[in-house]
Amino acid sequence: MFRLLILLVAACLLASCGEPAPWRQESYVFGTRVEVLIAGMPEARARAAGNRVLQEFDRLHRTYHAWQPSELSALNEAIAAGRAQQVTPEFAGYLREAQAVAAAGDHLFDPGIGRLIALWGFHTDDIQARLPDVGAVQALLAQHPSIADLRIEGTRVGSVNKSVAIDFGGYLKGVALDRAAASLKQDGIADALINIGGNVMALGTRDARGTPWRVGIQHPRPQGVGGAPLASLELRDGEAIGTSGDYHRYFEVAGRRYCHLLDPRTGFPATQTQAVTLLIPPGGGAGMKSDALSKPIFIAGAGWRAMAAKLGVDAVLRVAADGTVSATPAMKARLKIEVPDLKLAE
Repeated sequence: MFRLLILLVAACLLASCGEPAPWRQESYVFGTRVEVLIAGMPEARARAAGNRVLQEFDRLHRTYHAWQPSELSALNEAIAAGRAQQVTPEFAGYLREAQAVAAAGDHLFDPGIGRLIALWGFHTDDIQARLPDVGAVQALLAQHPSIADLRIEGTRVGSVNKSVAIDFGGYLKGVALDRAAASLKQDGIADALINIGGNVMALGTRDARGTPWRVGIQHPRPQGVGGAPLASLELRDGEAIGTSGDYHRYFEVAGRRYCHLLDPRTGFPATQTQAVTLLIPPGGGAGMKSDALSKPIFIAGAGWRAMAAKLGVDAVLRVAADGTVSATPAMKARLKIEVPDLKLAE
């Protein structure tokens, strides 16, 4: 996924102003780097709260892993065998929510295409530069796998379409953000920043003076701009930001890039967009929305504005395949452009 850079003042500068640096802990979960920053708390209390967050991340990762043994992979095996599967109430709730999100975005984001993702070689941590057999892709598309095919009755889940395989990539990191925020609040933490591979949620501020958390949005082709962030913005309490990009999980063949963001209509990676960043206001499921809603907007290509409007997302930054950078008025009002002479397209 698209990575955001946490822009923090150096600890020595904070100390010189009488403010300790936020406590910070990193880990590697969901196939990406995660970090938790907690401000205004003694280290022991911050560490305990942060550890609980990372333990929950690890549980979600293991429980809903798409290609290693997990509750999710067990469901996929049952679907392939034509059997219904009993799942936990939590899992059933996530499946219902993912169904609703997929339907809202015209199924451009569809967690039911796990077999297609596997065909492209993205069900591994070691991605190979190898194109799938086109016939196999077309044969799978002809079966129209979709999360809409799931039949969820209480906690019993099945599908008459055996080609369906659930993959929560593009959804679960956002869920984890919401879970982390709830956990921190339960522990009495009011000021924190949670970053899961570029999906970020802010709680409160980063110091006693009320300094907002600031994040930088990485340029999708940083070698052309010296590695500088494309833009930055301040996050308000409860806001979440998330980006989908074509450069985190991808491979190249004959000079062409193939990313993990597949268009369910064609069976091939989306090609009209380099990156899309969303800013989601505070509210229920803000983290989940920052993750899941960026996918249909990314895949919609030239129709990204209409898709954003359909999904009720006001603040969007988009980098098109040709490098043109556009932003909605709501996003433009919040951005500080960091690349010299960069002009936002209307």
